[in-house]
Amino acid sequence: MTQKSGRGSSRPGGQKHIGGARQMKQRLRTARGRKISSQLWLERQLNDPYVAAARRQGWRSRAAFKLIEIDDKHHLLKPGARVIDLGAAPGGWSQVAAERVQSTDGKGQVIAIDYLPIEPIPGVDIIQLDFLDDKAPDLLKARLRDGMADVVLSDMAAPTTGHTGTDHLRIMGLAETAASFAAEVLSQGGAFLCKVLQGGAERGLLDLLKKDYAVVRHIKPPASRSGSAEMYVFATGFRG
Repeated sequence: MTQKSGRGSSRPGGQKHIGGARQMKQRLRTARGRKISSQLWLERQLNDPYVAAARRQGWRSRAAFKLIEIDDKHHLLKPGARVIDLGAAPGGWSQVAAERVQSTDGKGQVIAIDYLPIEPIPGVDIIQLDFLDDKAPDLLKARLRDGMADVVLSDMAAPTTGHTGTDHLRIMGLAETAASFAAEVLSQGGAFLCKVLQGGAERGLLDLLKKDYAVVRHIKPPASRSGSAEMYVFATGFRG
């Protein structure tokens, strides 16, 4: 069952995406030995309702709710679809994709790749390899049914340096590489969803995608923190 809003909408089994009783703000019991930035991050995690909801519902990460909210609104993960999840660790997006394309029932297909290890996920074919490795594209194509995908997902992010300009260029480089790969494997009418950062350098990526897709838009789901520059490019209607 799908509802208009990701917040409070239902998923199979009648569970709520996010909700429940309002929690009192928690603070760390001790900050001894921690940097201020680490302490703030930990406190944010403790008080993040999406983190708590992910633990309750068994999702690998709060990021699962970003894909849930996007899919509830735009319906990109259809039963039977073939999906590639780039930079998949720890596996939250792959979990959502497997459930929604019904790969656990043998209908759809989900292939996840990351250089980090991912614990097994029902209905997901996991490859531990850096997507930027020269062998990765051919290996992914070989695993695909008929060698083609219906959806390519990318929530990849390069390790941050603390320098805004450098970090932006790094993530845009990953996004452009993911887009080039998607153009090689998507079937006609396919979709591409990719994380980017606001900052101007995404103009080249958008121009590239507009040549290959019928519709290209920016999306910022409610689960993306409001103070973050993170957003997603969503391209549909791949022309083939």
